[in-house]
Amino acid sequence: MPLAGEPGFGVYVHWPFCAAKCPYCDFNSHVRHQPVDQPRFAAAFEREMAAMRARTGSRTVTSIFLGGGTPSLMRPETVGAVLEAVARHWSVPDGIEITLEANPSSVEAERFRGYRATGVNRVSLGVQALNDADLRFLGRLHDVEEALKAIGLARDIFPRLSFDLIYARPGQTLAAWEAELEQAIGYAADHLSLYQLTIEEGTRFHALHAAGKIAVPDGDHAADLYDLTQAVTAARGLPAYEISNHARPGAESRHNLVYWRYGEYVGIGPGAHGRFVEEGRRVVTVTEKTPETWLNLVEAKGHGIVDGEILSRSEEADEFLLMGLRLAEGIELDRYEHLSGQELSRERLAVLQGEGLVAPIGNSRLRVTPAGMVVLNAVVADLAR
Repeated sequence: MPLAGEPGFGVYVHWPFCAAKCPYCDFNSHVRHQPVDQPRFAAAFEREMAAMRARTGSRTVTSIFLGGGTPSLMRPETVGAVLEAVARHWSVPDGIEITLEANPSSVEAERFRGYRATGVNRVSLGVQALNDADLRFLGRLHDVEEALKAIGLARDIFPRLSFDLIYARPGQTLAAWEAELEQAIGYAADHLSLYQLTIEEGTRFHALHAAGKIAVPDGDHAADLYDLTQAVTAARGLPAYEISNHARPGAESRHNLVYWRYGEYVGIGPGAHGRFVEEGRRVVTVTEKTPETWLNLVEAKGHGIVDGEILSRSEEADEFLLMGLRLAEGIELDRYEHLSGQELSRERLAVLQGEGLVAPIGNSRLRVTPAGMVVLNAVVADLAR
C-alpha cells in the first residue's frame, strides 16, 4: 500500500433501514414494516448536503460511501438521486471509489446492475459467516447459498468487491476458522473485512451474554484466532493493511483510508457523524438517529444535526493516533506534531519499542507491530497520555 499522501475528503450517506435487526449490531439501524418513502428521504439527503456544503466550502470528493443499515434496500433510482446530489454540491472526479453496502438477502441481479449504472463501482457484502448454523446464530436472513450467489453477482457486475466475516464466535476452533477463512479467500476478489465478535451494550447479545447464555472466546483464544487470521491472509496475498481489513496491494478501501488517515468527511443521514475543517478548526457533527425525526428536522431547518463540537489540538492529536495507528503504514510523526504542538514522548516511545509493540519506519513514521496490534488500545492510551 502506498504511504499516505493527502488523506482526502469523503462523503458518507447513511441509509438507516434494515429488514431485521441483528442481535450483535449496535449501528443506527431500524426496522420498518411499512414501505419507506424513498423519494422523500432522497430529497432530505440533498437538503442536508446543501447545509454541509455551506460549511465545508468547495471540496473535491475522493470517495463516497453508502452505509447503513442496509443500503441495498434502496431502489437504484434512489441511489442515483443521492449520487447526483453529491455531484451538485461538491466536485466529484470521474473514477473515484463509490461503495454501497449490501446484504446477500436483499441482492438481485437487476438491482445490482441498476446500482452499477448509477456509478457505484465497489460493493461491500455483509456475509458474516460461511456456515448456516452460525448465520442463524448471528440473526442473518440469508444462508450460505444466497451469500455465494451474491458474491458471484458482485464479482460479475462491479469492478471491486469486499465482504465481511465475523469470527471469534462461540465455540469456534482454530481449525474451523482456518477452513472457513481459506474458503472465503477463495471467493474474495481483492478485499476482506474480518471482525472479532464483540458484545456491544444495548444489543440482544449483550443481554444474553449478561445472562450467561452466550460464551465468547477468552482473551488468549481470541488472540490466537487473530494471529491465525493475520498469518493465513498474508500467506494468501491479502495482508492486513488495517487491524481488521485485508486487501491485495492497491485494493484497499479508499473511503475507510480517509477515516484512518484522519482526513475530512461529511456525514449525511440519520445518525451520521462528520469531521471536517471549518474556519481552521476541526469540527464534529452528529445527526439525529431516529429516521423520521431526522427527516422532520431536515425538512424544517435544512439539516438534522443535533450535536457537535470543535476539537482542541490535543483532541485532534489523540484522534489522529487512535485512527492512524490502526494502519500497517502507521502515522507521520510530523503530522502528529503539527496537530498537537509537541512531539510524542521519547521516553514512552522507548519503552513501547523495547517491548516490541511499536517500531519506527525510517525517521518520519511510526507503526504498531503485529504484537502491538493485539493490545492496540493500550498502546494508543500510553502514547496519548
